[in-house]
Amino acid sequence: MTERFVAYFRVSTQKQGRSGLGLEAQKQAVEHFVGSKGKVLTSFTDIESGKKNDRPQLQAAIACCKVQGATLLIAKLDRLTRNVAFVFTLRDSGVNFLCCDMPEANTLTIGILATMAQHEREMIADRTRKALAEKKKRGFVLGTPANLTEEAKRKGTLHSQLNAQADPNNRRAGAFARKLRDFGYSWAEIARQLNASGFNTRKGGSFQIVQVQRVVQLVNASEEINEE
Repeated sequence: MTERFVAYFRVSTQKQGRSGLGLEAQKQAVEHFVGSKGKVLTSFTDIESGKKNDRPQLQAAIACCKVQGATLLIAKLDRLTRNVAFVFTLRDSGVNFLCCDMPEANTLTIGILATMAQHEREMIADRTRKALAEKKKRGFVLGTPANLTEEAKRKGTLHSQLNAQADPNNRRAGAFARKLRDFGYSWAEIARQLNASGFNTRKGGSFQIVQVQRVVQLVNASEEINEE
């Protein structure tokens, strides 16, 4: 039986919506994923911030899925994981969903990722506010390159290197793996969970114990830099 899909896309700004920037890539991902195994009945596109929960086109897409008995199809998982409330709104809708870049993802998977993503965003925002406030107290003119110390430059360089070495999938994998480690999973068990959830290494292979330990170390190292 041919599977029926309702596609949902999201872009962040009106400019992106008009230009198609980002949207075409999402459409291509959906077309490639569906291929000959199913049919996209229709699609819905929201143009707004990822922090918002009240996405009218998403609600329309969910309603359409219920009426048509279709599966909600999203091109990229990170379009879902920016707000915990949004993830659980989707869960409670009762609609089946799939993500093209992680087809094995389930409510538990995206719930953990959403929690980690929101926590990281809140921590970064809080650290940034405190750092800027402290700079102002000391009389620094923000945005002036001359104010950067050698230590700050060193940390900035190291941080850039870490970012360059890790793609978004590895960051998500590292956060997910560390959470499972906190729950008491062995490295071997975590590797199996990552592979079953659709994660791949940077080279496209399956996770082994060594790769799992590396992505967790990468996440830890990134946080240590931010905390210094």
